[in-house]
Amino acid sequence: MAEFHLKILSPDGVFFDGSAKQLSLRSVDGDVSILAGHIPYLTAVGIGECRVYTDGDEPRRAACCGGLLNVTREGVFLAPTTFEWAENIDSDRAEAAKQKALDRIASPKSDAQKKLAQIKLQRAELRIKVAGTRK
Repeated sequence: MAEFHLKILSPDGVFFDGSAKQLSLRSVDGDVSILAGHIPYLTAVGIGECRVYTDGDEPRRAACCGGLLNVTREGVFLAPTTFEWAENIDSDRAEAAKQKALDRIASPKSDAQKKLAQIKLQRAELRIKVAGTRK
């Protein structure tokens, strides 16, 4: 399978800079997979699992939230708002964040706080799911 250059860069630093065979993630419009030779493409990133396929059959998994995906002829650039490889996720912390979000949803002080708590719940559940994929 052909490869392309992939760079994943968030405010926390560079997470990946090298050759990849496939990138799969959630955009705001749904799931998308990028292969070598993909047409130029630009989209906002949603909240979901990101999978980077390099060598071997198993992809490297991460929790990916927000940001931008830009595909050009020169390569693929992913600039997520937050990005965390599965092996770096603290499951206990993610479970605590989930419970805190559920508590805030149960007794919100305003609609805005309830909406923010729902987003935090989605993020925590994603982190828990992705952490469960590590070996």
